[in-house]
Amino acid sequence: MRAGYPPIEPYASGLLDVGDGQQIYWEECGSPAGKPVVFLHGGPGGGSNPGVRRLFDPARYRIVLLDQRGCGRSRPHASETGDLSTNTTWHLVADLERLREARGIERWQVFGGSWGSALALAYAESHPERVTELVLRGIFTLRRSELDFYYNGGAGQLFPDRYETFLGPLGGRDFRGDAIAAYHDLLFDPDPAVHGPAAVAWSTWEAATITLLPDEELIASFAEPSYALAFARIENHYFVHGGWFAEGQLIADAGRLRDIPGVIVQGRYDVATPAVTAWDLHWAWPTAEFCLIDDAGHAYSERGITAALVAATDRFAG
Repeated sequence: MRAGYPPIEPYASGLLDVGDGQQIYWEECGSPAGKPVVFLHGGPGGGSNPGVRRLFDPARYRIVLLDQRGCGRSRPHASETGDLSTNTTWHLVADLERLREARGIERWQVFGGSWGSALALAYAESHPERVTELVLRGIFTLRRSELDFYYNGGAGQLFPDRYETFLGPLGGRDFRGDAIAAYHDLLFDPDPAVHGPAAVAWSTWEAATITLLPDEELIASFAEPSYALAFARIENHYFVHGGWFAEGQLIADAGRLRDIPGVIVQGRYDVATPAVTAWDLHWAWPTAEFCLIDDAGHAYSERGITAALVAATDRFAG
């Protein structure tokens, strides 16, 4: 991360029992008396990381981070179980309400990037009265066109070498069909010799394409077997089901956000979540500020994106 506030450590953390045999990890850092903000990580299945704490002024924010169901430090971990029947968008929205109430927070700013932007929109459209502001980055709404572009050939025209590696577990460049559906069978196969390589190929495809310039350290971190399996399984599970949204739902329902101040930050060269989705959201929610970063891809750690996000959180710190 090239900008932002200095690294900080949590002053409180724990596991919250949210039912269904699920416990989600949460932590708080910054100022206990500060403005509450909840950070929603990407993936789904990516988990939170210490770097995102630096997007908020620790003197003015009470920063709440969590690992969504099945990933990070939450339990059970998706690398250990193939049963994700109680892991859906609407379970996560309910988890956020349980966490808000458990932490004694009346209203909070909601910050989400990539999949986190979809979850933030789903939460805010369901509970607008609980949201003070929305800060969104790398807009993703799980429309079929978005999923097909990234996994079924569109992005592969920009990254043919990486895409051929992604198609390897499916038989290579001659594969024809829906890669998301085909990967589902591999990722949930009980044989580690099947699901292991598939998980690494799925995860490293994303890591290799989310930055404007290659980040080999990031790619290597996504190849860690336990992380890769949880990440790939959860993502694929959500994508096979279209996020449990009606097609175009999050943008169609953006009118529910009319009274919520917001900022949309989008990299122009974002391949994972192309800018057209952010633009469509901007049209549906015109009161939000739209920031198109000309020299950036998808990752929050890219200089221009980080700067725009910190500027937004500083402005809303109140």
